[in-house]
Amino acid sequence: MNTEVRFLLAIGLMLVVLVGTNLLFKPAVPVEPVLPADTAGAPAAPASPEASGGAPELPPSLVTAAAADSAPPAEAPAETLVTVEGPLFRYTFSSLGARLVSAEMLQFRSLKSDGLVDLVPEGADGYLGQRLLVGSDTVDLGRVPFQVDRTSLVVSEGGGPRTVRFSYAHPTRPFGVEVEYEFAHDAYQIVVRGQITGVERPLLLTNLGDGLAFAEADSVGEARAMAYVGNHVRDGIKSTALTRAEPGVMEGPLRWAAFRSKFFVVALLAGETEALGEPDYLGGLIVTPSKLDQRVNIVATQSVHADGTFGYRLFMGPQEYARLSSLGEDMEEVNPYGWKFFRPVVRPFVWIITAILVFFHAQLNLGYGWVLILFGLLMRVVLWPLNQKAMKAQLKNMAAQPMIQEIQAKYKDNPEKLQKEMMRLYKEEGFNPLAGCLPMLLPWPILIALFFVFQNTIELRGVAFLWLPDLSAPDPIYILPVFLGVSMFLMQWASLRGVEQTNPQMKMMMWLMPIMMVFIFFKLASGLNLYYAVSNIATIPQQVWINNERKKMKLKGKPAGAAAKKE
Repeated sequence: MNTEVRFLLAIGLMLVVLVGTNLLFKPAVPVEPVLPADTAGAPAAPASPEASGGAPELPPSLVTAAAADSAPPAEAPAETLVTVEGPLFRYTFSSLGARLVSAEMLQFRSLKSDGLVDLVPEGADGYLGQRLLVGSDTVDLGRVPFQVDRTSLVVSEGGGPRTVRFSYAHPTRPFGVEVEYEFAHDAYQIVVRGQITGVERPLLLTNLGDGLAFAEADSVGEARAMAYVGNHVRDGIKSTALTRAEPGVMEGPLRWAAFRSKFFVVALLAGETEALGEPDYLGGLIVTPSKLDQRVNIVATQSVHADGTFGYRLFMGPQEYARLSSLGEDMEEVNPYGWKFFRPVVRPFVWIITAILVFFHAQLNLGYGWVLILFGLLMRVVLWPLNQKAMKAQLKNMAAQPMIQEIQAKYKDNPEKLQKEMMRLYKEEGFNPLAGCLPMLLPWPILIALFFVFQNTIELRGVAFLWLPDLSAPDPIYILPVFLGVSMFLMQWASLRGVEQTNPQMKMMMWLMPIMMVFIFFKLASGLNLYYAVSNIATIPQQVWINNERKKMKLKGKPAGAAAKKE
């Protein structure tokens, strides 16, 4: 049972208890690439050189280049590694194919192993290897020995963007490739520009790799979050979990394509070198099996302009909402909060709650664990008027029970008259059987939003609190889920203390519901358990107040609503 199903089950059970209490108590394979329109008639490239049975045949103009570009050389070319480091990242490129072979996130440590988060999986060929589709043939640049203008680069704060340039020129043919990567010290975005000479309007195929490396302690949960995503110009965003991915094609045109994990993302965004009247989009995605287990390989297709230039943007970093939003093209939806039908409701709450938690953490200099406790208490203070209104409505409904029972007994054989008398009573006494529970439903969007906050918010990743190693992961020794169950039992016990004639079913639920909630919540984020348990405990004083009000009504004798009612 995955976490989303567990959470939905918990919500359903809480609804049963909340509404039931009021009612029972009255208120009781090889594939063809997707080509852009201008090359739609060109034959497709094979998914990989291996898939076509070896080195591809090349156009006559590039036949000499084949020995250097595609055929296995007699002696492997020397490889130069280029390191680019800034305050946020440390990237390592290879001169063979101008490929990215390592992408370390300096602000984030791996929770799966020692060291930093490296987005490139171990054993992968790296990201950004390129091929050119020329007519019906493919030129593989993934192992071409590029020349590089530097072997290391430090991108310092206060300085402007810095670049690393890779270039390849065939010694005898007018064929060449240049690729330039531009970095900024305060961004995870890389601007990529390039130019191809000696070939007319080839199709560029850029390898996005084999997904992201595992970096979380819960590899099973992280595997469920792994997916590749594309944003279609017309049809919008489509996400495919890697656990269900199959070889095929995601048709374009696409604004961007991405691999995502639970907290990180690698995305290729089109449009960096858009020419006048010639919008840049990705032609589509080619999905092929990966040599790594339980993964797929993604290749993005892209047109090259008439002058041989191409360009795109890369984002390789954490799923921080503000950074993704700044990229445009709905990049913040690469890992959306909530189920599609529920996102318009949940998204505003997620944004507000995240902002509040980060604000408290920064301004009050509190750890996120204490911030969640404070937030749980403050929510009960803020919602006190609504809860008080709900409890008063419960009292009003209870006061009308004698009249309701009398009408039900008097007109039990006349349903039509019974309904009319009940409607008259509701109108005269000014009460609603559901008025006691409707205001209590308002905190639920906050609870649901918090579920998705802990599922996706990078700020809470790896944050320890007391014995908890990670507030975004389950409690490893299950203390919090048990405490949550105890808090729920106490809350229901306090509620039943104020009722003279308790329903046997509700007594049973008082014991069973906490046990079921422990079972459901023990695999959910410990931070969510902490917030919900604190919220339950903070609700008990309100329930004590309502119990006292009930006692006052009993001491006064017949309820005021019943005394005012005379047949």
